[in-house]
Amino acid sequence: MSTKTVLITGTSSGIGLATAVAAARSGWRVIATMRDTTKAGALLAAAEEAGVALDVRTLDVTDPASVTACLAGLDWLDALVNNAGAGHLGTLEQESVGDVRAVMEVNFFGVLHVTKAALPLLRASGGRVVTVTSVGGVIGQPFNEAYCAAKFAVEGFMESLAPVAATAGVSVSVVEPGAVASEFVSNVGVGDDVLEQAGPYAPALSAYLDRTRGAFANAQPPQDVAALMVELLAAERPAFRVLTSDAARDFVRAKLKDLDGAAVQTATGAWVA
Repeated sequence: MSTKTVLITGTSSGIGLATAVAAARSGWRVIATMRDTTKAGALLAAAEEAGVALDVRTLDVTDPASVTACLAGLDWLDALVNNAGAGHLGTLEQESVGDVRAVMEVNFFGVLHVTKAALPLLRASGGRVVTVTSVGGVIGQPFNEAYCAAKFAVEGFMESLAPVAATAGVSVSVVEPGAVASEFVSNVGVGDDVLEQAGPYAPALSAYLDRTRGAFANAQPPQDVAALMVELLAAERPAFRVLTSDAARDFVRAKLKDLDGAAVQTATGAWVA
């Protein structure tokens, strides 16, 4: 096929929105999916401004029936971008196991549902899977226990899947952003009363929130991440791991050479001191 097709999840805002528009501008046929298409206004406005057309479809990554319905209508697919996800702030003593399971459903099992459904199509096209994870999939971060657990799981799954998928002609990559200026942080659900409810963890949480506000004050624009995503989609031999900024590379580098874990524990311990 002369025009390649990519399906992108979680395109109502942030990295997903920017990637959908950037891919369309680069000549891809883009199937832009989201859980609630009534929230497609920002995406459609950005597409109109860029002079591109998108195929917007409903896809709830946590609902296998929704995934099946969306993918069943496709007869060809060259690439899948797993971008849909949700942040979560909390610590184990003060939340239920059900809360943690919910985070895993969207950030881990959602990725699995969509990837599994897409793999037959990608085998046929010799295509690729690109999954947006996070530096939080490499380094565990305070008050992000459930979120980082899910992203660690995605990283391990994709790293293990990559050589197997390659034998069938499918490449697998993960993209690890650091702080990105998008609605992702505002959607985490940190209300004004969060410190009041933190109990014995209030001082540590206050310190963490102060540090995080500083980090996101210099956050990377989602358009920068989208440009890297489009390069990865077009690469002849895509890398397995792509870090989206110098800050992300420096952060992850510290973990990968930290054989006994002391350096990471010292760094993240300072975030809550």
